Amino acid sequence: MDSIDIRILDILQQDADLQVAEVAQRVGLSTTPCWRRIQRLKEAGVITRQVALLDAQKVNVGVTVFVSVRTSTHTQEWFDTFKATVQAIPEVVEFYRMSGDVDYLLRVVVPDIAAYDRVYKRLIAGTQLHDVSSSFAMEELKLTTALPLSYVV
Repeated sequence: MDSIDIRILDILQQDADLQVAEVAQRVGLSTTPCWRRIQRLKEAGVITRQVALLDAQKVNVGVTVFVSVRTSTHTQEWFDTFKATVQAIPEVVEFYRMSGDVDYLLRVVVPDIAAYDRVYKRLIAGTQLHDVSSSFAMEELKLTTALPLSYVV
């Protein structure tokens, strides 16, 4: 990737709805070479998909809950069951295996505490867990899907 590819990625991370001609103008290329670069970035797996980002409040999932999960079981069978359970819950929008004291971290979006309680019950019904700790976000201070591009080599 060169500096033009990085500028294209930066522009598309801010607004993937832009026409190729607009992106091309912003990076100083004509439309066809810019389109080819975008296609190459897609084929290389750098651009994995283009999506619409929604306003959580307007779709009634304005409550964010971070859920820390600890388990005393670490078998592949247990993990497969837990992973399937979590992936079947649409309110879980992020799911990570962690290092340290917490084994898994989930980000859950719901309209209210009662809805989270229903998610929690589905989560614990699916697998044996040692500890589940939930923290409700009081205020969103930063939310971005844009990745920093200063580390690209």
